[in-house]
Formats: sequence, structure tokens, C-alpha cells
Amino acid sequence: MTLSLLIFLPLFGSLLVALLPGNQTVRFRWIALAVTLAEVVLSGMAYVRFDKTLTGYQLLEQTDWITLPLGNLGVASIDYLVGVDGISLPLVVLSAVVMLIGVISSWNVTHRLRAYFSLYLLLAGTIMGCFVALDFFLFFLFFEFMLLPMYFLIGLWGGPRREYASIKFFLYTLLGSLLILLVMIGLYLSVMDPISTAVMAGLVSDPSMVTDDIIRSVQTYLQNGQLNPAQIVHTFDMRFLADGGNYLPNAFLNPAAEPVVLGLPARMLAFWAIFIGFAIKLPIVPLHTWLPDAHVEAPTPVSVVLAGVLLKIGGYGFLRIVWEFFPDGAAEYAQTLAGLGVLSIVYGGLNALAQTDVKKMIAYSSVSHMGFVLLGVASLTAEGVNGAIYQMVSHGVLSAMLFLIAGVLYDRTHDRRIDSYRGLMQPMPQYTTLTAIAFFASLGLPGFSGFMGELFTLMGSFQSEWLPGWMTAIATTGILLAAAYFLWTLQRMFFGPTWVRAFDSPSGATSVLADLTAREKLLLIPLGVMALLLGLFPNLVFNLSSATVAQWLVKFAVE
Repeated sequence: MTLSLLIFLPLFGSLLVALLPGNQTVRFRWIALAVTLAEVVLSGMAYVRFDKTLTGYQLLEQTDWITLPLGNLGVASIDYLVGVDGISLPLVVLSAVVMLIGVISSWNVTHRLRAYFSLYLLLAGTIMGCFVALDFFLFFLFFEFMLLPMYFLIGLWGGPRREYASIKFFLYTLLGSLLILLVMIGLYLSVMDPISTAVMAGLVSDPSMVTDDIIRSVQTYLQNGQLNPAQIVHTFDMRFLADGGNYLPNAFLNPAAEPVVLGLPARMLAFWAIFIGFAIKLPIVPLHTWLPDAHVEAPTPVSVVLAGVLLKIGGYGFLRIVWEFFPDGAAEYAQTLAGLGVLSIVYGGLNALAQTDVKKMIAYSSVSHMGFVLLGVASLTAEGVNGAIYQMVSHGVLSAMLFLIAGVLYDRTHDRRIDSYRGLMQPMPQYTTLTAIAFFASLGLPGFSGFMGELFTLMGSFQSEWLPGWMTAIATTGILLAAAYFLWTLQRMFFGPTWVRAFDSPSGATSVLADLTAREKLLLIPLGVMALLLGLFPNLVFNLSSATVAQWLVKFAVE
């Protein structure tokens, strides 16, 4: 029940907050805090219970949800199916931690508290659902439902251009969702559930009796046309969608059938459609333009969740769905995909270097760092894919810390421009120390998590049989660009005599720029410690992912 609790506990908390009287403002905060703290405990329990030597899904929970006979079209089957493996579990733990950080940083939200915390907990539940769902239909429900709370959290509590930013976010992500939906329907119509089909065909009387030999027999009967179409059970089960033996002969997305649509094989067209759907969420250049606007206008806690968790659903979708269901497309277009990753690394870095708004600079740095994720996944090597998973976890911690740092200044002066500050080191020494830690960790200083993630993705891409070496060489410039924009920002804002544009004198600025409060230290110090621990002990992530990734890569082995 651990995974179900991770989903439904926040949803129940959201409903509870929504039903409480509007004058119970203190309780709204404490309910959200209690729920997200429980999420951290539950994710920790899942981490402890997880067997790192196994390659399959663990902590599985499955219940029949919808079964609908369709006559000669077979049987429609949708299950409530959740589980985790070495790819999803690190992101589940990351999500729990970041959502807790987001609640604590929301403590100074003062208006529409009931709506705010209800939407926030709704978002927390749908995020967890995305990372643990193993039924594609269930995953899509959670993926699509995330749009609603995020749209309102930006649109109601954001900055001056919040309506524009929220609509842009909604439309971009909705476009991606529609592309994913089309491919999902195509996969569903093309694939059978061998276990349920064996029961329907009378080969066994109970699903628990199905063995691997029976599954292979059912797949053979399917390919030879020996199954009654009315007995074929169609499925959204991700485990079966990833197995080429479950595809119906002459089905639209059958790898062996290869119908042509718009001059491309149908599977390749579906591959690009679903890739774009998740690339918008990551985001990858040129599908990234919604992100800077959303970050600039979103309140600090929402930026923390957006950068720390939501972007990772794009990278997770690449691993769990795009590469898993379409390994032929991933292999054929490996160089193109890696090229998009390199483009995002360099383009995001150059744009970050040109920004005058500190939140926009951090947003473009996220585009650059997420480019390393795509590069690592496209390398199809153990180092690259493990590095991509590690990079998502590392960036989730560091981006949350960076946006909290930006929020500290904005809370005091309501000004995010980099050139509005000088000499912050003198009035805010603790803030300066934690900012330096976040900046150096993000630019890849050895000993911190940012270094390990980039190192392994670059190692994987350099030795990849699918990618040319010059791509890795160009990607390394992203590290140089990160050093440039982070160090330049640090030098301009923190060194020299104290000056703040909003005030006439250094003494006036000093009186307002108080150092970190106890709550701000509670937020920032643990994130800095996590970045250091992940950098010194990367096996906290690699021990989870390595066995799963090794099995995941089997389908890409070059014979």
C-alpha cells in the first residue's frame, strides 16, 4: 500500500483542505506540512524496502479497473497498476523532498490559502502518480491532471504577467499531452495483454497460473493468427507495451508491419510525436520558450516545484515510455536526439549568460542542464543513462535551492534584476555562503552533485557507439558557460560596496537586507547538504538505477 498512499494521501489532504471552513487558515498550512512530511517518510520506506539487485518492478499493486468486451474488436482492459524500479524510485524520493520544501517556502503565502494549499496537494498527488503508474492510461490521467493545479498556481499567485505565463504553460503542455494521447491510443490498439488473453482463450483458468512458457505460446498463437479476435485483450500495461511479441499482426504500430504515413514509417512518426510531447515538458530547445515565462511569473514555491520535479517528468517519460516502447526509433535517430541535447546545453547556457533577471537566468540554466539528460539518454550507454537519472535528481535539488535563493531577495526588495544589487556579502554573509554553495554546485564543482551528473553523461556520450565524439566536445562548453554566468552573477551581486537600486543609501539597503531567517535556513541548508552528500556518495542513486538500466539497455545491444 506504500505507493497508493503516496498518491492518495495528498489527494485526500487536498480534499480535506478544500472542505474546511475558510477561516481555518492555520490548519491549511499544517495539513499540507503533515501530508508532505508523511510523503517523505513513505518514500523513505520505499527506498529501504527496494531490492537493489533486482531489475524488475517492485512494490507492485494491481487491481482491475475497467474491463469492457468489444465483440470482434477484443476486450478493453485498464488496470490500476503501480510499481517502482531503479529509474522511478530516485524521482519518487526527490519529489517527496521537493514538495516538502515547497510547503515550507509557502508559509508566507497570505491570500486564498485554502485554494492554494488544496491545489498544491492536488499537484503533489498527481506528480507521484506519474512516477509510479505502470498503466499508460493511468499515467496519462495523472500527467494531464497536473495541468490544472499548476495553471491556477501560476495564474492566481504569480507576478504581473501571470495570466500570459499560465496560459502559455497550459497550451504548450496540452499540445504535448495531445500528441502523447494519439500515440497511446495507437499502442493500445496494437498490443495485447498475454496474461488476460491466455485466460480468455481458455489456456488457464486464473492469471496466477500463467507462466513464461504460456506467455510465449500466446504470443506465437497471436502471430500465427490462431487466436479468436474476440478473445484478445488489449492493454495499456507498460510492461506489455514494451514487449514486441505482444503486437498484433498488421497492427498500425507493429514493428514488422511498418505502414507508411506522410512518408515516414508509422512507428517513426509515432516516435517523434511522443518524443515532442515529453520534450515540451523537459523542455528541449526549441520547445522551451514557456519555461522562462512560467518561472519569472510563478511564486517562489511554484518555481521550486516546477524546476525541481515537473521538468523531470519529461526525462522520465523519455526513459519509461519513448525509448522503452520505441527502441527502434531511439536507435535510428540517436545522433539527432543527442544533437538536440547539445543544442539545449549550449543555447540555454548562452541565454543564461545574457539575462539580467536572476530567475530567468536560473530558468535558462535549467534548459542547459536538462540538455545533459537528453544527451545521456541518447547515448544508450550504462554511464550515460545512469548519469541522466543522476542528473535529474541532482538538478532537482540544486534548482530548488537556486529558486529559493532568488526568492529570498525578492521577498525583501521585490526586484529580481541582477544589476540592482552590489556588495550583498556584507549585510548577508550567511545568504552569500549558501548562494556560493548553490552556484558552485550547479556549475559542476567536484565534490558536489552537479559534477557527477555531468561527468557521467559526458562519459557515456563519448564512448557511445551511436554518437560522434565531437558532440561530447561541444557539450562540454555547457560547463564553461555555467561557470561564466554563475560566477559573473556572484561577482556582480555580492562583491564590492553595498548598494541596492531600490534604496538611496547603503545604510537604507543594509537595514532592509537582513540575513537569512530561521525558516529560510531550514529550507536552504538541507538542500546544500543533500547536494554535497550526493556528490560525495553518488551510489545513493547509482545503486538504485544501475541494475535496472543494465536490463533496460539490453534491447539496444549492437550485435
